[in-house]
This record gives sequence, structure tokens and C-alpha cells, in this order.
Amino acid sequence: MRMTLLACAMATGMAIGGGAHAKGYQINDVHCGYSTDYDVSVQPAGIAFSRTDGHPGDVFMHDGHLRVDGREVAVSADDAGRLRQYEQNVRSLMPEVAGIAREGVTIGFAALRTVLMTFADNEGERREMVARLDQNREQALVRIDDTLGKGVWKRHEMDDVIGQGIQSSVSDLVGKVAGAAVTAALSGDDSKVAALQARADTLDETIDKEIDGRSDALNRRADALCPRFSALEQLQQQFQFRLQDGSRLKLVTHEDKDNKKLVTATDHARAD
Repeated sequence: MRMTLLACAMATGMAIGGGAHAKGYQINDVHCGYSTDYDVSVQPAGIAFSRTDGHPGDVFMHDGHLRVDGREVAVSADDAGRLRQYEQNVRSLMPEVAGIAREGVTIGFAALRTVLMTFADNEGERREMVARLDQNREQALVRIDDTLGKGVWKRHEMDDVIGQGIQSSVSDLVGKVAGAAVTAALSGDDSKVAALQARADTLDETIDKEIDGRSDALNRRADALCPRFSALEQLQQQFQFRLQDGSRLKLVTHEDKDNKKLVTATDHARAD
């Protein structure tokens, strides 16, 4: 899932014949390459990992005890300690992931607002679109608070949780930008076309000024999670117990950087 201003830049560039450069903000998995195939629910009584495809399907841990697909797993005292550490690490990670998701959404909507304020001329239309942006942002934040904020990570739902409001807002803005560009072009008024081009030319600089610092800070915050995910993987490798099929318990996997990710990154794109 990509939540990006590139669509707006492309609409502007194609309609008025100029180049446009825009930032793209995306919410992905941790860019250090860690991911999970499980939905995760962190509760006071323990942490549940579940999935509908793959084995095991259900894993539950709490205070050094482990249950896999409904069966208690006998573990040594050392492994009980590792399970307690694993549980503690996951508990501490979830609020961080929620905070990163909230900030990523906030940055994305701030960028969208910048595009809106650049191209919307009519005051009434501007107020209406700002109100929709604010509503979509609040809805996205509430959904994050109701999921990650409450210790619930559902991998197949997070794109929708974060993306629906942004995609709707992007569609509104693309329509606004493209409509303004087409209207200017069809008017035959070179001054209108030039004015719109000038706005497009200043958009990247404005976004750089307003967004880059926050985006860089968020990337650093995301980077700080990488060693903590690495610690989870190391604990998994140290588990001495085995599952019924003889395999190790693997709840977090390490993949290459091109695989799907869980935190915010910033990329640059140019529409010529």
C-alpha cells in the first residue's frame, strides 16, 4: 500500500505540461527487514499470535508459559526466561509501533493539506476540503488507537486502517488539481496557465520545508526499532524446545529490504 502525493504531482505535470517533484510517504513494515505472518493481540493475560494459513496457527505466551494450537508446551527454566523476555519485548514494541503509525498518518495528511492550500482558490471549497481532510485524518487516527493503540496488530487490516482516508483525500486532491489545470489550459489564458505552473513549481519546496524534518525524525524513530526486532529473532534462535514437527517457533522473520514493511519511510519520485 502506498499513500503518496505522486498522483497529485503527476496530475499537475501531465495537465499543464510541466515537471513536478513530490514526496511520497508510505507506511510499510520495518525497513530493516523484519515481519510477521501473525496477527498479534497483546493483553494483560498474555500475548496471542494467530493466523489462518500456516503452522502453527495459534500461539499464546505468558509469564514463561507457552501454548501452541491449544496444547501446553513443556519448556526448560532457561526457555521460560526467554519467553518472558520475548513477551516483554513485544509488549514494549506495540506502543512504539502505534506511535509511529500515528505520526506517519499525521505527516501524510500534513503533506496533503499543503497540496490543497497550494491549489484551492475558492475559500468555500477550501474550507470544505480541509474539513474532509481533517475528518479523514481523525478517523485514521481513531482506528489506529482502536487497534495498535490497544495492542492489536492485524497484518491484513493495517493497510486499510491507515490507507482508506488518505486514498480518499488523494482522490479529492487529484480531481482538484487536474480540474484546475484543465480549466486553465482550456481558457486560453496564458497567465492562468503560468500561475498554476508557478504553484506546481513551489510545491516541492514547500513540502520540503514543512515535512522533511518530521519525516527524517520519524525514520530515525523507526530505525531505533530494528535492534529490538533483531532481539526477538535472536531469542527465537535460542529457544531449546521444539514444536511437534521438530521445528523451532518462529513468530518474527527476517527478510530482505524489498519485502513488505511496517514503519514509515520517505521516497522521492519525479513526474516528467
